Amino acid sequence: MSQAGLLGQRAIREALRTPEALLPTLFIPLFFLVVNVGQAAKIFPSGSTSFLQGQNYAAFQLPSSLLLAASFGSAALYLVEDIEGGYFDKLRAAPVSRTALVLGRLAAEAVKSVAITAVMVLLALPFGISIASGPLGFLLLLALTAAWAVVFAGFMQLIALKSRSAAATNSGGLVFFPLLFLTPNFVPRDLLTRPMEIAATFNPVTYIMEALRSLILEEFAWATLARGFTVVAVLGAVMVALNVRTIRNYD
Repeated sequence: MSQAGLLGQRAIREALRTPEALLPTLFIPLFFLVVNVGQAAKIFPSGSTSFLQGQNYAAFQLPSSLLLAASFGSAALYLVEDIEGGYFDKLRAAPVSRTALVLGRLAAEAVKSVAITAVMVLLALPFGISIASGPLGFLLLLALTAAWAVVFAGFMQLIALKSRSAAATNSGGLVFFPLLFLTPNFVPRDLLTRPMEIAATFNPVTYIMEALRSLILEEFAWATLARGFTVVAVLGAVMVALNVRTIRNYD
C-alpha cells in the first residue's frame, strides 16, 4: 500500500501541475446544471412536484452534474504519457506491485473527485439546494461520487493500456454520455416511457444517480443507497481486477 500511496501522490502532483485541465471538469457540469434547470424548472415547481421533496428542480439535477464531473478524470491520459515516454516500462521493470500501479492512479482520481464534488456542491448552494441527509449524507455523497470516479477512471485506463493512444483514450470517454442520458435524468424512473424505463433499469449508472439524489432530497433511503454503493463496489472491483490483469499481460 505504501507503493500505491507514493504513486498516488505522484499522480496528484501531475494534476496540480496542469490546473487548467480541471476547469472543464467544473465548467461543463455546472453549465449543464444551469441549462437543464433553466429549461425545466418551471415545469416542476417545488411546491407541487412530489418527487422534489419540497426542494427545487436544481436539487434533482445536481447528481447528474456530479456524475458528469466525476467522469472527466485525466488519469488515463497521464498513463498514456507515461507509456509513450517509456516511464511506464521502467515502473514495470522495477519491483513495484502491479496492483499498486493500478491503485495509485485510481486513489488519486478519488481524491480529486472528492475535492471537485465538494466545490460543486458549494457552488450549487446559491441555486437553493440543501443536503437533506445532513453532514453524514454529504460525506456519503462525496464517497459515492469518488467511487464512481474510480470506476470510470479504471475503465479509461483499460482503454489506455490496450490502445496506448491518447486519441483512442479520449474517444473512449464518450461512452459515458449515452449512459448518462439512459437514466432517470430529468424525471424519476416511474415517469419514464416503458422502453426508456427498461433501458434505465439495466443501466448501472441509474442506481448511482438515484442514490446520490436520495442523499440530497431525503434523509436516508437505505435501500436506494445500498443499491448505489453495491453497484460501484462491484464495478470498482471488476475494473481493478481487469487493470491488474492487463498490466501483468502487458507486452
